[in-house]
Amino acid sequence: MNTRYEIHERQWRLIQDLFPPERKPQGGRPAVDNRIMLNAMLWVARSGAPWRDLPDHFPNWKSVYTRFRRWQKAGIWDEVLKHVSLDSDEESVMIDATIVRVHQHGSGAKGGKAQAIGRSRGGLSTKIHAVVDALGNPLRFDLTGGEAHDSVQGFNILKSMILTRKQVLADRAYDTNAIRAFLKEQQAIPVIPGKKNRRTTLKYDRDVYKERHLVECFFNKVKNYRRLATRYDKLACTFKSFLALASIMVWLA
Repeated sequence: MNTRYEIHERQWRLIQDLFPPERKPQGGRPAVDNRIMLNAMLWVARSGAPWRDLPDHFPNWKSVYTRFRRWQKAGIWDEVLKHVSLDSDEESVMIDATIVRVHQHGSGAKGGKAQAIGRSRGGLSTKIHAVVDALGNPLRFDLTGGEAHDSVQGFNILKSMILTRKQVLADRAYDTNAIRAFLKEQQAIPVIPGKKNRRTTLKYDRDVYKERHLVECFFNKVKNYRRLATRYDKLACTFKSFLALASIMVWLA
């Protein structure tokens, strides 16, 4: 049995109490252990395989999928991610976005753009917008269609954060007057190179800017999960839950 995709004992101890108990208060037959279920979900996320292809040593795929959706609807993934990120180093934050191609099985859901699928130069795609801390650990993320501009959604994400006296690292795509005005209002320090069409050259700390590679490293880590390297899920909420699961594992690594 291949245990390469499974959560380690040390990692499990840090989060096990954040999941609902297996046995219901009214009694009845105990459900399958949460750790076994989580390992099955990690196998799907890492392999990119359909739920139906779960190996036989895991519980029935329907049971695993049902619990995955139940935790999603209950906000468990968000709560676990919030818990593991309590020790974040937010002296500086970095924001960027990456494109994910949408597989043919991931299209066709009701809602159209509400499912964060758009058409860009490479076809149907989803864009992941993410903010990481000074160590490259994820703090916030959101999804849009692939055609959305980085700075538009980036501005919305930054507005939801407290950035007082923090360094904000981003590439030229985020060099907009709106973002710079907001950072100035927040007394944050922009480490953002100016666009080449600006009439005046904007100064920024080039040495600090070199740390921006950490947000790229985060994208590389989550794209090791094949379920995130290519989008197979029709629903944005399901794809976002897999992203939260991968982000939790980045924190626990």
